[in-house]
Amino acid sequence: MNIRSSLTLVCMALLCACAPKSAKIEWAPAGDHIRTAWAEDVDPAKVHQEYPRPQMVRDSYLNLNGLWEYAITPGDADAMPEPDGHILVPFALESSLSGVGGSLDAEHALWYKRTFKVPANWKKKSVILHFGAVDWGCEVWVNGHKAGEHKGGYDSFEFYISPFLTSGKQEIVLKVTDATEEGSLQPRGKQTFSPGRGSIWYNPVSGIWQTVWAEAVDKSGYIADYQAVSNLAESTVTVLPEVYGDGEAVVELLEGGLNYNPEKPGKKVLASSTAGEGMAILKVENPQLWSPENPYLYGIRIKLVKDGKTIDKVEAYTAMREISVKEDADGHKRMALNGEPLFQYGPLDQGWWPDGLYTAPCDEALRFDIERTKEYGFNMIRKHVKVEPDRWYFHCDQLGIMVWQDMPSVDLCGKGEWGQGIDKYDAGNSDQLTMEARGNFIREWQEIVNQHKKFPCVVVWVPFNEAWGQFDTEEIVKMTKILDPSRLVNMASGGNWISGGVGDILDSHHYPNPAMRIWDPEMVNVLGEYGGIGLPVEGHTWVDQRNWGYVKLSTVEETTAKYEEFAKLLIPLVKEGCSAAVYTQTTDVEREVNGLMTYDRKVDKLIPARVAAANREVIESMK
Repeated sequence: MNIRSSLTLVCMALLCACAPKSAKIEWAPAGDHIRTAWAEDVDPAKVHQEYPRPQMVRDSYLNLNGLWEYAITPGDADAMPEPDGHILVPFALESSLSGVGGSLDAEHALWYKRTFKVPANWKKKSVILHFGAVDWGCEVWVNGHKAGEHKGGYDSFEFYISPFLTSGKQEIVLKVTDATEEGSLQPRGKQTFSPGRGSIWYNPVSGIWQTVWAEAVDKSGYIADYQAVSNLAESTVTVLPEVYGDGEAVVELLEGGLNYNPEKPGKKVLASSTAGEGMAILKVENPQLWSPENPYLYGIRIKLVKDGKTIDKVEAYTAMREISVKEDADGHKRMALNGEPLFQYGPLDQGWWPDGLYTAPCDEALRFDIERTKEYGFNMIRKHVKVEPDRWYFHCDQLGIMVWQDMPSVDLCGKGEWGQGIDKYDAGNSDQLTMEARGNFIREWQEIVNQHKKFPCVVVWVPFNEAWGQFDTEEIVKMTKILDPSRLVNMASGGNWISGGVGDILDSHHYPNPAMRIWDPEMVNVLGEYGGIGLPVEGHTWVDQRNWGYVKLSTVEETTAKYEEFAKLLIPLVKEGCSAAVYTQTTDVEREVNGLMTYDRKVDKLIPARVAAANREVIESMK
């Protein structure tokens, strides 16, 4: 723990000791880094109250975000001691908005505790405790009884806690461990204990960083999950409900629309079917197809019926859309949306915040980045070595943005050989990862794919980036295809490629100007990263000095002109067969100053209208 963190803990402990029991718990952002405008409005009593899982909306919902007690202990401690103070959930320990701004190493554990009351109308129900994401390993106790444990910083998980509930207040205790890069066993993306050592590595994120919540379900059975797959040729949607316990699943397709919200479901039922043999096939008359120009969503209602009575019901949504590979008139393999080739063009979006690190200060902020991406004229986002809360994908579905979803990398960030060419198989990395590290990667990637394939916006899976911890590429790609055959797989974005290719996409990286380092006529060829035009804006940088970009310019005009120059260089690449491009990046992140916007989202560093015009020209050049 650093000196500043230690002083923070001591001061908070003294305040808690001196304050009267009835005093209101004081909370304030920690540290002196820049913050977003939304940080000023964060209220510990009302933080991230939105329903966290838009794809599975129930009437029962108890949000457990807010101020929790916390303590940091040696890693081998078996109980939570007296608290060091309070932490604001769902912001990670290291973040400003947690109110702590502390740190956690591999030898220590972070403990959380809070109490809550079970709503009176849940007394005859089963109660499930949900965690959106906790980085990295955690154990959970309810009223002193161990409810379960979980490893993985990016996938959601839950525990059935009814056997542990009692009358009155219920107590939740968590013990979290997070080695980050120490031991190099866990997927961690760009987190490092030494963010100042390089330009593209950022502060660690430890503990709860997504919403914690509870819900009640019927004791005899409930809908645990579902998947929905559209078939444009047949004009159908196939829904596969996952049911625990007794009952028969009945699925209804509801009239939807633009900006459809499952919390306010449609009233008109367009089709209905019982899920015989685990699936319901719904016919869609005159289907409206989802696209960036027309992000039309249909409502889905799944009911679990037992003895003629509905014992569970969830509201959800889906879209009629299809992503595929199609050969154009010149023989180039292109990505096609709904059967039509479409150049996919978007920013590298890392999803970091100066005040919340992995966690946006509020839902409005989470949506803001996507809205701005649309205003800049992009139709796609590459979500880079991070996974977002479900509401982020929900906003992409509503707003009409296609998503390439990366897997957060494990180990060897920047250490392994990469870019060896298409005749080089898994160069440099596959023999350096332990079996435990591989197992952690595979387990979490499977969960990420399964938990996010309900979202229509996701069109490409990206298991590896630039050979960072890349291993067994062919097997990982095949596994991904089995998990989700309805989407494309980018075997290694800018990484090491396999001769003959696996998956669907061959991905080159080239900085700063756009260029293709390699082509394969048998695959879809894309430029997975380029750009990085840097412009530090005084008063809006993470640090005052040692800021970094691939190109450093001095004015908004210069930066915009350079972007336009690069966009024009893309057009001949598109004609040669390049089918997508990813510009680095949406916002500045810590020492990186190559964003379209500053890290605090307060300043546009390029002129949006001119960027949008340049982007339209690139997208339309493939037609």
